[in-house]
Amino acid sequence: MAWQCTIRRAVSTSGVGIHQGEQAKLTIRPASPCTGIVFVRTDLDEAIPARTENAHDLAMATSLARGGAAAGTVEHVLAALAGLGVSNAFVDLDGPEVPILDGSALPFVQMIQRAGIEDQRVSLAEIRLKDVIRVADGGRSIELRPAHRLTVDYRIHFSSAAVGEQHFSGPLTPERFATAIAPARTFGFLDEVEALRARGLGKGATLENCIVVDGERVVSGELRFADEFVRHKVLDLLGDLALLEYPVRAGVVANKAGHALHVAAIQKLLETPEAWELVEPDRVAPFTVQPLRADWEADAAAG
Repeated sequence: MAWQCTIRRAVSTSGVGIHQGEQAKLTIRPASPCTGIVFVRTDLDEAIPARTENAHDLAMATSLARGGAAAGTVEHVLAALAGLGVSNAFVDLDGPEVPILDGSALPFVQMIQRAGIEDQRVSLAEIRLKDVIRVADGGRSIELRPAHRLTVDYRIHFSSAAVGEQHFSGPLTPERFATAIAPARTFGFLDEVEALRARGLGKGATLENCIVVDGERVVSGELRFADEFVRHKVLDLLGDLALLEYPVRAGVVANKAGHALHVAAIQKLLETPEAWELVEPDRVAPFTVQPLRADWEADAAAG
């Protein structure tokens, strides 16, 4: 992506937050070049740039905090913006958490597509890796490797046969993101609900906004993809990588990682300046978003 982009007009949605269970309205609106992605708590009159230093509370989601204000569960809307090449936007939020909607980034993709994307004709530098960045925690790990474009190789493993071991690999273009990653929904396990609620989490989770696994079976209906679980992990990764503020040319290899490890890798990258450089990308034709697959178009029209 050679140029900074924003959306053409403001678009809004509303819904419940999956963890805090509170209703909130979210509006994505255009921003000037070099603004980045900025969350605005309209109820608190506080702005929170989507930057690594503002990352907060990474146990079950990615949240941002600054100046006494927080924006929870930001990864899905960040993934939609980054995945479609939107580099500048304000995300207005009148409550503590981004609405979970259907548990995926698809509703946010549809919002951005309805708004349209505007090429701002201002150069957008990219991060190019010169060395490998690796972080690990026991059997979990993530590596950022030098590459000509963003590619992801992500593996997960859960003891439940409903999930098991899953693997997703390949380059992530905007078109592939919109059709193969954005629709993948968040997931949880029924036997963990009580512990989550005891921690004040999962208050807004339902069978309609989350894939629910009970032992060896999925109890929340048909999966959108046979490997929807690992695709959602890739979605989360893209949302977390957006905290870098610049697109990154890297081969990302993740094994049983999650938000905390994603952000730890980003932090280590920023703390190792000799491992990367900012480069001016080759000039390309103006970016345009392609329509979603036909089987998602009905949802877009209904939204």
